[in-house]
Amino acid sequence: MSANSAEPVRWLEVVLVKGGRTKIRYPARLLRDDGTRIAVRARWAGAGVRDFGFVRFEPGDVFTEYYWRDRWYAVKEVRGADGALKGWYCDVARPAVLSGAELVVEDLDLDLWRSADGRDVRRLDEDEFAGSGLTQADPRAASAAMAALDTLEALARDGGFEELTA
Repeated sequence: MSANSAEPVRWLEVVLVKGGRTKIRYPARLLRDDGTRIAVRARWAGAGVRDFGFVRFEPGDVFTEYYWRDRWYAVKEVRGADGALKGWYCDVARPAVLSGAELVVEDLDLDLWRSADGRDVRRLDEDEFAGSGLTQADPRAASAAMAALDTLEALARDGGFEELTA
């Protein structure tokens, strides 16, 4: 390509798998892939509004999502339709696999939220993780998942995710 032509937009299908089943799939624009970290941008893919009490995901929200091939988590920057930062939603997941135009991520039930101002950092779904049976079925993965959640919480409390997402 010449220096004056724009790079073609590449779209991926993000496939979130939970418990061996596809939980959701949605289109996302590939922003970067450096061989280790994959960055994509997508609109809120849920049906309607999802109100967690501490944050609402709604149509028009934009998620800039960062996945790693060598880390057990994903970090998602969440902005409202007006561009205002809502915060970061983080999934504990097995390392991402990019296969063709599909980015497959296996969710391991643990999540973390950090509000835009950093005052609200909360671990989520630890009860789901405990009930998932992963500790017995795959102790190594369960240990990696808990370590990932601890890492995410430490990052969230120590200034956030800007270094990971830059």
